[in-house]
Amino acid sequence: MLNDQELLRYSRQILLQHIDIDGQLKLKDSRVLIVGLGGLGAPVALYLAAAGVGELHLADFDTVDLTNLQRQIIHDTDSVGMSKVDSALKRLSAINPEIQLIAHRQALDEDSLAAAVAAVDLVLDCSDNFSTREAVNAACVAAQKPLVSGAAIRLEGQLSVFDPRRAESPCYHCLYGHGSEAELTCSEAGVVGPLVGLVGSLQALEALKVLVGFGEPLVGRLLLIDALGSRFRELRVKRDPGCSVCGSRHA
Repeated sequence: MLNDQELLRYSRQILLQHIDIDGQLKLKDSRVLIVGLGGLGAPVALYLAAAGVGELHLADFDTVDLTNLQRQIIHDTDSVGMSKVDSALKRLSAINPEIQLIAHRQALDEDSLAAAVAAVDLVLDCSDNFSTREAVNAACVAAQKPLVSGAAIRLEGQLSVFDPRRAESPCYHCLYGHGSEAELTCSEAGVVGPLVGLVGSLQALEALKVLVGFGEPLVGRLLLIDALGSRFRELRVKRDPGCSVCGSRHA
């Protein structure tokens, strides 16, 4: 049940017929893994904590650097040199003491990543490199857990939802294969701060839709964002039956 403080805290969200009390209870009972607490993970963690997702698992092995503060809004100047996980824990606990926070401060190898994914209901990939995205995708396919994946670099962003529970859903590997321009990092190519905030906010929204079960998540669709021209474009993405990661799941 929701206590009086929770009913008040989430009242504006509960007013929505798509969420209501039942949806808020689903969020309270949900467990979510956020991989990466940088530019994308910052708004994701802030919004999911504020929305009342009951258990947030936070994974990042990095520390806060001064160059992060232009876009990673969960951290502040006093957090420079601190573990990103610890910096996020402090901020999220202050925002919503009603939720549980689980820390993963070490880099996740194949076994620990598989265990972390198995322990949650949904995963958000907020990392900044292709190898991590591939590993997270493979773990989600193996565990049959939905994955909300976002990326942003320079003045371009993209977002999609991969749900291996749905036979028609592609996986990340279906879309990108063995490599993409995502190998570039923000430290090499640059990025504008509000863009990662936009992509991360949309990731959080997609996560809420999947967890509660309302709206139309971006399954089988890739949302492309052109920040320079303020344009959004959508591409349909089909599952590859011969995909080396998910092809055998629905054979």
